[in-house]
Amino acid sequence: MTSRWTTSNIPDQTGKTIIVTGANSGLGEATTNALATHGARVILACRDTDKGAAAAKKMNGDVTVRELDVADLDSVRSFADQTGQVDVLINNAGVMATPEQRTSDGFELQLGTNYLGHFALTGLLLPHITERVVMVSSLAHIIGRIDYDDPNWRTRSYRRWPAYGQSKLADLMFSYELHRRLQASGSTLRSIAVHPGLARTALHTHTDSVQSGLIAALTSVGQNSARGALPSLFAATAPDAASGHYYGPSGPGEIRGYPRPAFSTPASRNVQAAAALWDLSETLTDVHFLTPIPAGTESVPVGGAATGREKASWLTAGAVLGAAVLTVALRRSRR
Repeated sequence: MTSRWTTSNIPDQTGKTIIVTGANSGLGEATTNALATHGARVILACRDTDKGAAAAKKMNGDVTVRELDVADLDSVRSFADQTGQVDVLINNAGVMATPEQRTSDGFELQLGTNYLGHFALTGLLLPHITERVVMVSSLAHIIGRIDYDDPNWRTRSYRRWPAYGQSKLADLMFSYELHRRLQASGSTLRSIAVHPGLARTALHTHTDSVQSGLIAALTSVGQNSARGALPSLFAATAPDAASGHYYGPSGPGEIRGYPRPAFSTPASRNVQAAAALWDLSETLTDVHFLTPIPAGTESVPVGGAATGREKASWLTAGAVLGAAVLTVALRRSRR
């Protein structure tokens, strides 16, 4: 892959139809704008269609706004029922570190929005997708742990960051497992995961707490939405974006930089855990696809193992983030 891959490397997308969830702001808006500029017909799949329309007015190209609330399975099914052939699906919509809330289906809000809604959407649209499914995960997957007995935080005391980490680990596990099942079934579809590093978006404004200021300080060492969208754009368009791989920024700690293969935890690549998550997701959403597990799935490799250099990069990232947290704490102590 090109070492300094940018939007100038996006191939002509004329004739392709691409769906971007959560496309009205932040990474989704930047992703949509770049794709439309390069000739794609892009569907902005948004919960708030007024905001989607406002974003679409600023874009050049063939863009269409359609209602989709990934936190509502009825909305997901309605959207899928009205969708024809699609070349690429980019599962981008998300929330982060929210107070304890429930979706209309009773799911914990972050798991329901970031993962379960996209699991259902992918399954319902899969027969109509011709090229790729891109799943947007996060650096926060490293703190994630799937609680198979209580994924929706009904018996545990709610903790917003572990809940966010769980949802983003689930995103990455699903992308890897989708790749395994597609490959084992003989499909040529690609399943690719990405993360934006630390991107300056409005995502942190939904925490309803003083943590919004902390997150803003942390992301100040990151990159803007246009740069944060590069891994998604690479995964969605680059000929050499490989199925079963995970891409993120190339800089120290994968905080910022140009797209390259990213580090993922052993938990994200655990085959047995991924199969259990898939079963749980089908039970919760009542959307079933690529089951039973195709023969040979366990032997299909996925990317994301860390090299020594990448582990050192993560130590650098930890130092940078620790310094940012300390800076915020000192500022607050002086008030």
